[in-house]
Amino acid sequence: MAGEARDACGVVGIYAPGEDVARLTYYGLYALQHRGQESAGIAISDGQTILVYKELGLVAQAFDETVLQSLRGFVSIGHTRYSTTGSSSWDNAQPTFKTSPAGQIAVAHNGNLVNSVQLAGTLAAAGGDPTPAGARLNSSSDTDLVAAHIARANEGDMREAILKVLPKLSGAYSFTMMNEERLFGARDPHGFRPLSIGRLPGGGWVLASETCALDLLGARFIRDVEPGEMVTIDANGLTSESLARPRPAACVFEHVYFARPDSTLMGHNVYATRYRMGQRLAREAPVVAELVMPVPDSGVPAAQGFAQGSTIPYGDGFVKNRYVGRTFIQPTQSMREQGIRMKLNPVREVIEGRRVVVIDDSIVRGNTTRQIVAMLRDAGAREVHMRISSPPIKWPCFYGIDMPDQDELIGSRMEIEEICAHIGADSLAYLSTEGMLEATQVPKEDFCTACFSSRYPIPIPEHDLRDKHVLESPEHQAQAWPTNRS
Repeated sequence: MAGEARDACGVVGIYAPGEDVARLTYYGLYALQHRGQESAGIAISDGQTILVYKELGLVAQAFDETVLQSLRGFVSIGHTRYSTTGSSSWDNAQPTFKTSPAGQIAVAHNGNLVNSVQLAGTLAAAGGDPTPAGARLNSSSDTDLVAAHIARANEGDMREAILKVLPKLSGAYSFTMMNEERLFGARDPHGFRPLSIGRLPGGGWVLASETCALDLLGARFIRDVEPGEMVTIDANGLTSESLARPRPAACVFEHVYFARPDSTLMGHNVYATRYRMGQRLAREAPVVAELVMPVPDSGVPAAQGFAQGSTIPYGDGFVKNRYVGRTFIQPTQSMREQGIRMKLNPVREVIEGRRVVVIDDSIVRGNTTRQIVAMLRDAGAREVHMRISSPPIKWPCFYGIDMPDQDELIGSRMEIEEICAHIGADSLAYLSTEGMLEATQVPKEDFCTACFSSRYPIPIPEHDLRDKHVLESPEHQAQAWPTNRS
């Protein structure tokens, strides 16, 4: 992805008496590392007490053998984080933990709420503190707000407390939650973020943001948690109840970029979806060239589909340094200016003297794409044609994707011809919104496309619009979102 739109978070939940639950949760988070690299955490219970361990950094950095062996229990949740609400700090790492006179709760959240100000206000208005570690806020994340509300609402039955609080939330959420004895999973009525249910070979249960985590654990995929549904898993098995009437508006960008290609979303393999996007892009934006190459790794399936659809040979024109990731060790200014060269190196023998078609999933600010084009020209490319397997991103996301402010989105400031000149390409074309949605093979009414269209399923508060430098009220403020979409 050419830019700085950060992945959504990843959540896991395990209920498996007799199993090494901490290790299962660790491996589940490992499979979801692509969804967040700022921090990782696990909460686990032995039936009496919840213990939470969390650290900044990657999953493998946060946990070692000694830590995993110290985490004993039969029910657990885990989280790997990219910040969307709240700063990147240890306090904002998840799972979030609260206590109340009636019990303990831990919460892990993928998404972003748009009524956090109201939630904070009602909590402050209620006043008091059930216990020193109870409904008091310990961080600046919206997850902490939710956990505090649930702790305050708990009068002896955590399930009932959750059912009281979740209908008050507005925005995107896929939660894994737990008390001392039970595991809970829930999705908002729009189903912005994914959450799947799996069954371990020994009979235990797994909740995970993506099915790739189920695969790593050897769990059998059962189904997705439905939009507006909450599931409870305990010694009696799995039970389900409705939080609200579903109004599907899943994030289409999960299919374009965020999810791992080996995951299944809404019944369809992500790799196959991206391959179809590339095929459609080849039909919509043909070009004369000798080589189709991806920006690795997210551009690979679409590039392979483009090559098949255009009959232009596919090749790997970049080698990716897979050991470069987020780090607390900052590069020198001279290295920072080289930017993308720390991660990608062009293969001159593949590129030199050829007209190349470069496939990427999106352009955010345009700076990275500009560097990519310059690198290819330095490597001897005769022509560089950029093809993007999604439409131009013109509007920020408020539902769990940490995109830049609107005035930093190049698609909102420039027309396609201007972007092409800015990045220095010989040509530039994007996949149409219709082509993108058709490639998913899911009814288009079931998607949120706000970052492409400004049609937000949930109206955004004016202060949030100002924070993201949205200068004009989006068209969605005057539109009625369909309310009966089955």
